[in-house]
Amino acid sequence: MFGDLFGKLTQIQQKMKEGKERLAKVTLEGEAGDGAIKVAVDGNRQVKSIEIAERLLAPEHKEELEDLLLTALNRALKDAENSWEAEMKSAAGGMLGGLL
Repeated sequence: MFGDLFGKLTQIQQKMKEGKERLAKVTLEGEAGDGAIKVAVDGNRQVKSIEIAERLLAPEHKEELEDLLLTALNRALKDAENSWEAEMKSAAGGMLGGLL
């Protein structure tokens, strides 16, 4: 009984590892300010790039830049979180069904 359980847990760990590797190759983007800020993250929620329109680099746009950056980051990270959850459910879902 425990051998079978241990085997299933090992399989789940392997599938989750594979899922994380796939997610590292997925790029999700968040934008704000009609594209003035663009943020790219991978499926593991690691920020990969940030693009800022030159007009926002002026000192008088500091507050706007900060607000738009937060919005774009949160959008990209939300999409990444959804992708991560779906991948992990997929990795573990079929295996756990037999255990419950």
